[in-house]
Amino acid sequence: MADHPRIAFLASRAEPAQQALAALTDGHGQCVPEDADVLCALGGDGFMLQTLHRYGHLQRPVFGMKLGTVGFLMNQYRADGLTERLATAEPAVLRPLQMTAITESGASASLLAYNEVSLLRQTRQTAHVCIELNDRERLGELICDGVMVATAAGSTAYNFSAHGPILPLGSNVIALTPIAAFRPRRWRGAVLRSDTRVRLRILDPDKRPVSVTADSHEVRDVIEVTVRESSDQTVTLLFDPEHNLEERILNEQFLT
Repeated sequence: MADHPRIAFLASRAEPAQQALAALTDGHGQCVPEDADVLCALGGDGFMLQTLHRYGHLQRPVFGMKLGTVGFLMNQYRADGLTERLATAEPAVLRPLQMTAITESGASASLLAYNEVSLLRQTRQTAHVCIELNDRERLGELICDGVMVATAAGSTAYNFSAHGPILPLGSNVIALTPIAAFRPRRWRGAVLRSDTRVRLRILDPDKRPVSVTADSHEVRDVIEVTVRESSDQTVTLLFDPEHNLEERILNEQFLT
């Protein structure tokens, strides 16, 4: 990275993030994301995901600083020394999930997910889901509140809360995790190769409607969802060497 990189500062609407935005642009200037060498996201993990969805196609590295509630994907906020921090930052390359959903009306929607794709029941009725991997049926009927597919970067978030496994960064695997499974009661999910094509078919969608969410983007009344790791899209996050993402994911496995 250049000695004086062009930085596009992006901030959530939270007051601390807006104050940091004013201070940092005053000291470093501001440019539009399309002309920047690096994007600097100010906020929490939710805002980081918004930034990746909005600007990931630009293929600019993103350095986040925590000015929100949750900051697993962020560095600590400091107003000084940003240029030096960027020069020594370590990259973490993330490959999102590509999700395609078909709704009861026949419409199709394709979305990316950097954390997880999650199917959730829309009513009090449990969801009934058939799971196919690479066009082979593996579970004829999962009765549950939902089911998700999570990346390694997202495995410590919703996936972990649903008792799914924490996945090491760069392990080339994804997690398939049930949410409050009723039948089969003892099925705890699976760890799959990242190139696995996961197809989730909704059984009895009229009586048991289901929605799907790719990170924060929702599609309702789906009848079929296909998920696999994107083959051509990546994003690069930058982290301070003493607190990189791989180390954070490892540390999560030893918290008591």
